[in-house]
Amino acid sequence: MAGSTVSGIGSNIDTQAIVKSLVDSERAPKQTQINSQTLKATTSLSSIGKIQAALDAFRGALDTMKTTATFSGLAGSSSDEKVATITTGTGAAAGSFSLLVTKLATASKISTKVFTGGASSVVNAGATPTTLTIKQGTNTFDVSIPAGATLQQVRDSINSQYANQGLSANILTDASGSRMVLTSTTTGVGSDLILSGSSGLNTGSSILATPQNAEYVLDGVSMSSKSNTIADAVSGITVKLTGVSPAPSGGGAATPATITVSASSTTLKSAVKGFVDTYNALIKAANAETQVTTNADGSVTSGALTGDASLRSMLSAVRTELNAMGGTGQMKSLAQFGVKTDQKTGTLSIDDKLFDAAVITNAADINAIFTGDTGLLARMKTATDSFALSKTGVFAARSASLSNSLTDLKKQQDSLDSRMTSLQLSLTAKYTAMDSLVAKLRAQSDSIMTTLNALNNPKSN
Repeated sequence: MAGSTVSGIGSNIDTQAIVKSLVDSERAPKQTQINSQTLKATTSLSSIGKIQAALDAFRGALDTMKTTATFSGLAGSSSDEKVATITTGTGAAAGSFSLLVTKLATASKISTKVFTGGASSVVNAGATPTTLTIKQGTNTFDVSIPAGATLQQVRDSINSQYANQGLSANILTDASGSRMVLTSTTTGVGSDLILSGSSGLNTGSSILATPQNAEYVLDGVSMSSKSNTIADAVSGITVKLTGVSPAPSGGGAATPATITVSASSTTLKSAVKGFVDTYNALIKAANAETQVTTNADGSVTSGALTGDASLRSMLSAVRTELNAMGGTGQMKSLAQFGVKTDQKTGTLSIDDKLFDAAVITNAADINAIFTGDTGLLARMKTATDSFALSKTGVFAARSASLSNSLTDLKKQQDSLDSRMTSLQLSLTAKYTAMDSLVAKLRAQSDSIMTTLNALNNPKSN
């Protein structure tokens, strides 16, 4: 046959093809099984990972919603956001307050001496490293300065090591040279920056700004704070000071700002929408892994977790809490506020007209449904605990089991490869021996035929 390879020289038989066919035939059933189980385990592991990620995000959002005051329907505002902004939290109550800011909290700022050579000036001309020590209250920041290091390199070292701790360094340059300026995000009296150490950078340093506390008058009471973010002056309210209260251009007393906490249906609706979006994200993730698709040829492809008992159980637990009555008001379910469930997809939506009408007279009922130790947020978190635990949860156990299965399948693959290699070597040896024997027999046959032909054809005289 044209193009065929004959590996048996003695027998003129393609022994390599025979060996390959026999090995492939022996391998096929087990290889098919391994491939099928590996694909199924890998796909399932990936899908469960996606569900775990969606569940973690869902539970994280529940925690965030539990710690905010959005479901109270209260919103904070400031009459002058150039002086202060306000956010509400747990424990906030409706009311208004007069706020007069006379001084903002500031941070310490210090400068090194001027280096006439600019930012590239060498600050450690010695042969061994030195240390710049920066102290702030009880905190100490040590910066190693290698031999030959420049002012720019010291600045970069400080920022790379301590930027996440609020310490920063910059270089200011003018006609006389460059200096390094250090400051901090920590404000208030007692947060002074002090330089020391063996680097010599503390020599000739100067104080550019001394830290001070914020000073303000809240409803006639003089107060102070080390920070411009004030979280404890009024229960449940965080005030961020942004500027000093303005005084009239012609002179006179500064004008106080008014901070107000009041009911807001917009805030309440935004909170409910946030919950709906969070819930829908979990349901959509589950739907994506359980979806059954009809292909163009009429065949059906099922999702990796279609019919999965663990996922069904988790979704059932969540939906049970969603549909349960809760709260202490007249309205005890989300359906009464216009939150509807799509019967096909299981996702939620809000009927705006029904929600807006219900909130007018029953806004407090929403807060009671969602919040508290027995509220919807807490119950949903509890309902998903057994599924989400990182080591002993249902999905974690499934992931571990599938990972173990993949490890075992890898071992089976290695064993199969080893066995097939041995089989190939064995068959090759046998067919090679057969081919040699056939070659010898043919040689003997050719010799006998030559002799017989000679006897049958005697030479004439």
